[in-house]
Amino acid sequence: MEKSTTQPRKYEEYAYVLDYVTRGRSTTVRGREGIIITAIGEDRLTLLEVLGMPNTSFEIGERIYIGKEGRTKILSVLGKLDHSSISAAAQSELKNVVQSIVTNNEKRFVDYINNAQPLTPRIHALELIPGIGKTYMKSILEEREKTKFTDFNDLQTRVGLKEPIKHITERILDEITGESKVSLFVKR
Repeated sequence: MEKSTTQPRKYEEYAYVLDYVTRGRSTTVRGREGIIITAIGEDRLTLLEVLGMPNTSFEIGERIYIGKEGRTKILSVLGKLDHSSISAAAQSELKNVVQSIVTNNEKRFVDYINNAQPLTPRIHALELIPGIGKTYMKSILEEREKTKFTDFNDLQTRVGLKEPIKHITERILDEITGESKVSLFVKR
């Protein structure tokens, strides 16, 4: 089956728990009550409100399956949330959780760096990642011409960019909070 013609998935398969209330009320769907979870989708990096199954327990930072088939802990994905409407607890967990997502999906983010293109004649997508200015961008472009980067360590060794995970995490947080208008990683 060819994948290139299919539309990208509009639904998340997995999300990470940022916060939850065991007896809560949904803010996105009227009348829904129960275990209300604030989560961030692994793939699209959008903030979600999720309804947990009664009598299940959750942990902050836990990766939960929210896909269409065979959910074991989740009743339904209620809707998307705005950064401004999530709890202070969820906001404070966000950085660590995004950092785990970037770490656990290293290949995806390294591929991004290997394939990022200019956004305009003057601005390259790579420059929008904190810590990557014109100098690093030039090195990255030159190095990836020779051979694509294999992982964060390879990127760090060949270009000298310290802590790529931290920089990508920072960029994603800027996109989630609405600090930046252009989205490289967060799907709206």
